[in-house]
Order: sequence, then structure tokens, then C-alpha cells
Amino acid sequence: MELLLIRSKWDMPDLPLPAFLERVKGAGFDGTEIHFEDDSQNPDDIAEAHRRAGMHLVAMIITEGKNPAEHIASFERKIAYVERLHPIHVNCHTGKDYFTGEENAAILRKAVALSADLGLQVSHETHRGRATFAAHTTRQLLEAIPDLRLTADFSHWCCVHESLLADQQAAMDVAIERTSYIHARVGHIEGPQVSDPRAPEWRTEVEAHLGWWKAIARRRQHQGAPFLAICPEFGPSPYMPTLPFTRQPVADVWQITLHMMKLLRAECGT
Repeated sequence: MELLLIRSKWDMPDLPLPAFLERVKGAGFDGTEIHFEDDSQNPDDIAEAHRRAGMHLVAMIITEGKNPAEHIASFERKIAYVERLHPIHVNCHTGKDYFTGEENAAILRKAVALSADLGLQVSHETHRGRATFAAHTTRQLLEAIPDLRLTADFSHWCCVHESLLADQQAAMDVAIERTSYIHARVGHIEGPQVSDPRAPEWRTEVEAHLGWWKAIARRRQHQGAPFLAICPEFGPSPYMPTLPFTRQPVADVWQITLHMMKLLRAECGT
């Protein structure tokens, strides 16, 4: 199984795509993750830029709307667009935490069916505010929808449950089994992003997350997956803590993601 390290464009929204591709490839990443809010960009240009750079693309989309029907419609519209990008994977923020379990299940069932019809690998991110906002409710969705796959960003669950999830082992086992893609951000019991994973005060949190990521890598290899893509996604402010009054970030996102890339290659390679 090939391990692919993916760099998010989240913290560099204004950097032109060719410059972004050059920078992240030069740093040793294998591909990019880019959020596509709409279909205003020419998909052929984006796909060709990645092909010329020799970089993989993970497309990220978010379902939206006032009700489940609108979320389904937005998924249908956005997945039709990102199909034209020829991504190796699609990561989706799906549904809302205030929808009922059955409403979120209806959105996810439609998304799973449409993804299969298009032949796209799509996984749904464990994320606050979404259908997958908590470990126990996500377990119920996974049990109800056998083909549902996850993007594991367990930093959100640490925050939601105010724990490092030791009391959620059954749900974690199911989530690890059904994960296809990883957002490797380190969270803690009061937030979704530690200030700097290199700092010794966050060692316990880093080791907990590494344990989950390595378990996913082992599981994906056992499942015969040709690759596992991991994105060390650390966000800018307000995800990144800032100093009072000046709002200066307390750490450098670029340097953190370089550190995490090297750590993940060493720890999760098979």
C-alpha cells in the first residue's frame, strides 16, 4: 500500500495554483486537497495543472442548504463538478448536527449511491456541526449504511466529547474499520487543534492520534487498499491560537505541516 501525503490549500487561499503546486511538491508532498465551493473554476485547467506537476488531487466539498433535500441537491451538483477534476478521492462535509438521525442517514445514503454510480471514492469527514459530529451518532450511521466511508478527523471528536475518546472504544473501532482518508490534525479535550504538535506539553495528544492513524493504516493495508492518503491539516486563525491584541499566530502552519508530513511517513508507512 502506498502512503500519500496531501497538503491542504486552506491556509494559502490567495496563492495561485501553479505556485501552490510548486511549493508543496518541492516540500515533499504527494498531492493537494482543495475545497471547491462552486463550479466557477475550469476543472480541465485544475486537472491539467496537477497532471503537469505530477501531483494527486483530493477534492473537498460541503453539502449545504436549509433542509435535507437541499443538502442532497447540493451534493449532486458538487459531485458532478468534482468528477470532472479526476480526483483520487473526494472528502465531504455532509449534513448537519441538528438534523435528525434519519434525515442525515437519507443524505448519506443518497451520497453513497451517487458516488458508487460515478465510480468515485468519497468519504464523509468526522466534523463538528455535521452528521458525523460525534462518535456515538456516527457509529449508528455506519451501522445503518454498510457502504458509508469516513474521513477520520478525530480532533473534532476529542473536542465534542471532552476526552481522548478512551470511553468511546466501540465507536472508534467501527470508525477505524470504515475510514478511507485521514485528516491528521491533533486535537485536545477543549479544542480541535493543539497550538503546536511539536511542543512537549501535547505529547499525550499526539501519541493518542498517532495510535488511531497507525491503526487505520494497518486496516487499509489489510483491506487491500492500493493507497492511503493522509492530509496533515492544520488551520490558520482562528483554528491556530493567536496572541491577545496583536492576533499573531503562536506557531507557523507551514512548519507544522512539514513536521507532521515527516512524522506520518515515519510512523504510518507500511
